[in-house]
Amino acid sequence: MTAPIAIVGAGYVGLPLAVEFARAGRTVVCVEADTRKVEAIGRGESYIEDVPGPLLAELVTAGRLQATADYAAIAAAEAVLICLPTPLSRNREPDLGILTDATRQIARHVHAGQLVVLESTTYPGTTREVLRPLLERDGLVAGRDFHLAMSPERIDPGRTDFTVRTTPKVVGGLTPACLERALALYGQCIEHLVPVSSCDAAELTKLLENIFRSVNIALVNELAMLCDRMGLNVWEVVAAAASKPYGFMPFQPGPGLGGHCLPIDPFYLAWKARELDFPTEFIELAGKVNQHMPYYCAERIARALNGHRKAVAGSTVLVLGVAYKGDVGDLRESPALKLIGLLRDRGADVAYHDPFVPTLAEEELDLTSSPLTDELLEGADIVCVVTAHSGLDYARVAERAPLVIDFRNAVPAADGKVVKL
Repeated sequence: MTAPIAIVGAGYVGLPLAVEFARAGRTVVCVEADTRKVEAIGRGESYIEDVPGPLLAELVTAGRLQATADYAAIAAAEAVLICLPTPLSRNREPDLGILTDATRQIARHVHAGQLVVLESTTYPGTTREVLRPLLERDGLVAGRDFHLAMSPERIDPGRTDFTVRTTPKVVGGLTPACLERALALYGQCIEHLVPVSSCDAAELTKLLENIFRSVNIALVNELAMLCDRMGLNVWEVVAAAASKPYGFMPFQPGPGLGGHCLPIDPFYLAWKARELDFPTEFIELAGKVNQHMPYYCAERIARALNGHRKAVAGSTVLVLGVAYKGDVGDLRESPALKLIGLLRDRGADVAYHDPFVPTLAEEELDLTSSPLTDELLEGADIVCVVTAHSGLDYARVAERAPLVIDFRNAVPAADGKVVKL
């Protein structure tokens, strides 16, 4: 009987990957510290939008996917894939605490012949300089006794055109043999593999992908602020520029960056570059521009209200969409949370509607999503479109709300009622 695959972390990255391996016929055990997730998987109940509940239940019932909080399950596994969060500290520096604590637990059960792969987004050198020493215990040597590789996740929650199976996967190994072993594993459930020369190269590849987006979004966000000063419509300008069939790629402005990767990855690389006395001023500037956007949006709301002879303090502000992107319920690093906090600090009475996020209690905002009734829209002093979910009737929003500020270009223009970013 083939040994199982152990996936450490059953979140937005780990659970979809586990399902894909199980669909390919492998037995998978998810090692997850959150007992609520362990219990949900045991019941076949999905808590990730990209994992259909019936499919998860089918795989669990068939015995191809299970979950546990016990790291001892790793001992029986052929391979251990680490899919854990790598957040920033309060000082916007890499915080590998979750990853290193878990790796110490993994190291207690790693044995000769196993493959260990890091999937978490991190700075170049993490697999080689941080994980390798933690895993090399009891005389085991990475690259000789067990294989070590890095294959950064490329999950984009909510996408259906590119899935775990169909998104090309970058893989780097500590040694050529480590790379070969990792490619053989991932080849069982992923259509196209992209081998690179080292773990460091794989780590930097992921950072480059997201920094590219961060820098270009920062550029168009800065342009949006300039267009506001110039009395121009940034959406019109971007759409016109996008008509050029070469040499231009359109990016959209917005209230800030969300998700686990885009707001974080530039700081990971900038921190690593500072260790090498190499200031990444361009990358850091993009991060600052994007971080500033919720503050700018709060000012735009204040100006819009002021134009209707109202102050922020005492006004009812309705926020449409609090997830970090459309048609998902993911709140990680969502700029809407920062914006709500800023509006509350100014004395606004804030309500929100988001069909994917029923409550913000865990975010210390103590809010519940309100039904999007005509009374709610008509009773708000201003309605702010922060995240555009496709199922909302934005024409109705424009018709019913007395004043709308649209940070996503989702609402049809209405004379004197709709203000665009």
